[in-house]
Amino acid sequence: MLGSGELGKEVVIALKRLGCTVIACDSYNGAPAMQVADYYEVFSMLDADALQIAVEKHTPDIIVPEVESIRTDKLYEFESQGIQVTPSAKAANYTMNRKLIRDLAAQDLGLRTAPYAYATNLKEFKNAVETIGLPCVIKPLMSSSGKGQSVVKEVSELTAAFSYAMEGSRGDLKEIIIEGFIDFHTEITLLTVTQDTGETLFCAPIGHRQERGDYQESWQPCPMKPGQLKEAEEMSRKVTSALGGSGIWGIEFFLTSDGVYFSELSPRPHDTGMVTLAGTQNFNEFELHARALLGLEIPEIEFRYPAVSAVVLAEKDGIPEYHGLKEAATYSQSDFKIFGKPTTRPYRRMAIALAYDKTNTERMDELRARAAKIASEIKVH
Repeated sequence: MLGSGELGKEVVIALKRLGCTVIACDSYNGAPAMQVADYYEVFSMLDADALQIAVEKHTPDIIVPEVESIRTDKLYEFESQGIQVTPSAKAANYTMNRKLIRDLAAQDLGLRTAPYAYATNLKEFKNAVETIGLPCVIKPLMSSSGKGQSVVKEVSELTAAFSYAMEGSRGDLKEIIIEGFIDFHTEITLLTVTQDTGETLFCAPIGHRQERGDYQESWQPCPMKPGQLKEAEEMSRKVTSALGGSGIWGIEFFLTSDGVYFSELSPRPHDTGMVTLAGTQNFNEFELHARALLGLEIPEIEFRYPAVSAVVLAEKDGIPEYHGLKEAATYSQSDFKIFGKPTTRPYRRMAIALAYDKTNTERMDELRARAAKIASEIKVH
């Protein structure tokens, strides 16, 4: 398991329940997935030599990338040696770099996307913004959890946005993407499951709200017009087929008055999909990923009832101590998950609160309010 955060932790739990031996790898000791795995290794995923040593030491049957910043050329090498990479080395490589995945989607597959351009220096950046226009969205080509992302509305903000994007870049790739601002009314994640032998399956669409480029709450299902849902599913089939392999994919779309726009893709469980931990489906997204990567057929995904997830954030640097759990536990049809991260920093995601409605009688705005209330009970000191 290359990457051992809260998403990786849930994948490890799912794999352990299916009888697997799991080695959790990350750049720091005590990462969440390490706490539930059989063994662990601490090294930078971008260190090709360290990655090679770990693979030679453990001789895995399957490598599961759970973060973007990996030396993906090594994954191609491992795949050529007969080691399964989930979903595929190509998927990990293309989605690590926003340029590769955006060009694949827009140019090769013809999917509808925002207008975009790339820049490696301030002059290229300003020229691109002049062409695309304001407002626009600035992102590093390689980053996660919203790092380095911003929306620029005024010319006076350009230099600061460029510096912020460059500083937020992960690894050694120092390039940014400039995207035209899409006037969308809803952002969704369409969890898509590709299989070795079975058909491609889709979870009920998940709506989500972001701040600082990182998700704050998600809800399932998110209402969509049937035609737009079909359009999103077709786009998902095209892009996952082009990348290849079996597993779950978190595919993000913008819903607008004139159609569906492809935004981004992750070839792994998606943070907004943590809402499925509330039991909204017969298999949560982590169980779906585990079954698909092991080649176990998933006949169907059954949606059961609506739910909402709301994040719990840290405010400062330090060692976490949790308060308010007894209060959070008093709410009916609810749950919460503490991720077990060993340290905090401002805005670091430390836990989620879950609110669900098995009776299917509660309005979604009421569910969202209840999830937010539960999350507010949990204090990270």
